[in-house]
Amino acid sequence: MAAFLFATENVVFVSAIVLMLLIGAVQAIGIAGDFDLDIDGDADLLGWLGVGRLPLLMLLAIFLALFGMIGLIGQHLLLDLTGAMLPPLIAAPAALIASLPATGLAARRLAPLLPRDQSSAVPLDALTGSFARIVTGVARSGSPARARVEDAYGQAHYVMVEPDNAGQTLEEGETILLVRREDHVFRAISHGDHYLPRL
Repeated sequence: MAAFLFATENVVFVSAIVLMLLIGAVQAIGIAGDFDLDIDGDADLLGWLGVGRLPLLMLLAIFLALFGMIGLIGQHLLLDLTGAMLPPLIAAPAALIASLPATGLAARRLAPLLPRDQSSAVPLDALTGSFARIVTGVARSGSPARARVEDAYGQAHYVMVEPDNAGQTLEEGETILLVRREDHVFRAISHGDHYLPRL
């Protein structure tokens, strides 16, 4: 078996597997960073190959493993059938052509299994329709006050608010409803309970 693996016809394939193992070892001990390409996954050849679905180093490791295994299996089959192996200048391109679609298929199969980056960030416009409480100042037309509002994830945001109706004022501590956004200021109406007696 060692004679087969270290035959000159197989050096390219064994080198690919060794390089894949080195990449895995470097990633395991944390020396390398994460390299990603941000592309539309189905837009072009790179998307077809799986770039953008998996981290680039993982995709490279999968490609090297498949290239090495396909090449070694192909050479072993030829050796069993014909008694000779293909020269590397013929075997390597053949294994390359076979390993590219296999890499894309593996990336499509693995991508759903890996955790994705998730964010609870929301656009400011998503706060429209939310209740807020004025925490600093009195809001008048042309003179906004600062209000605290929570998004759907419970994250607090501090926004500037003005009354939606001219002549209305919104007092500090008052609960308000954000009805629309104009540039960096939200327009709000009173919830109506600020002047009710507290029991």
